[in-house]
Amino acid sequence: MRSFIAGTGSYLPERILTNADLVGMVDTSDEWITSRTGIRERRIAAPDQASSDLATEAAKSALKAAGIEAGDLDLIIVATLTPDYMFPSTAGLVQRNLKATKAAAFDLEAACTGFIYALTVGDQFIKTGKYGKILVIASEVLSRFIDYEDRNTCVLFGDGAGAVVLVPSEDGDRGIVSTHLYNDGSMSDLLIAPAGGSRMPVDEEAIAKRLNTVKMRGNVVFRIAVEKLSELVDEVLEVNGLKEEDINFLVPHQANLRIIKATARKLKLPMERVIVTVDRHGNTSAASVPLALDEAVRSGRINPGDMVLLEAFGGGLTWGAALVNW
Repeated sequence: MRSFIAGTGSYLPERILTNADLVGMVDTSDEWITSRTGIRERRIAAPDQASSDLATEAAKSALKAAGIEAGDLDLIIVATLTPDYMFPSTAGLVQRNLKATKAAAFDLEAACTGFIYALTVGDQFIKTGKYGKILVIASEVLSRFIDYEDRNTCVLFGDGAGAVVLVPSEDGDRGIVSTHLYNDGSMSDLLIAPAGGSRMPVDEEAIAKRLNTVKMRGNVVFRIAVEKLSELVDEVLEVNGLKEEDINFLVPHQANLRIIKATARKLKLPMERVIVTVDRHGNTSAASVPLALDEAVRSGRINPGDMVLLEAFGGGLTWGAALVNW
């Protein structure tokens, strides 16, 4: 039994924050940002928008594409590191918004690899026969947790949401072929928001020191990401008995164009077969892979029969991949 992606969806807030806008906020330049990251603009949620709002819109789009009613869903999984609240879950709020009264709902947090983790969990429920219609969403409002005086992080992140609907495959070949998940907690301090949890609740001192915002040792994370994603590509190919030329499209986490290009070189893929949205979306953490996937599907680039590799790397440190026979 394979899980089939019956529909994809996405949502981006209306406000666009360009590199030129950031030049007026922090000591940086368009050339500095684009040469190091490939990012030119990113989306920012409206003041009254939270992760559940973005997730709900992406979910509606995916459900429409799949031809499935919200009331028929069995399970909703939301991957996010920027939930609306500590509790209730963002997934529970999406369930309410969609009126998906039959569906169980929970959140999952694996930073930028969150969608790959959530997709893997949904895949397991399909394979065991426990559930037949699963909504997997990744939604982030990272702009609320960024220090806009830190040019090393504020230029990177944006807001958005992406979603897919999983159902049992009616064709034994099509669907999720394999998933691969990893974590190394010994490197957790390399990419972290120190305050906001039970270890360090947010108080006046934490806010004054901006400890409730993203902190990253970018050069170290970059090096490790390239190394781990290269190893991951080798594993996916070996486990499935494939060669580089068997992969038709790469849908990578949209963190940095240089990392994306390094993974493409590992696969010997020309960039026209790599889905790139980082220039327009920035790094939307867990949402970046489903956002890019939805764009590629709706534009007609990815079609039935294509072998598609999804991969991501993020805080935790986490990394993972999913191979899909589209």
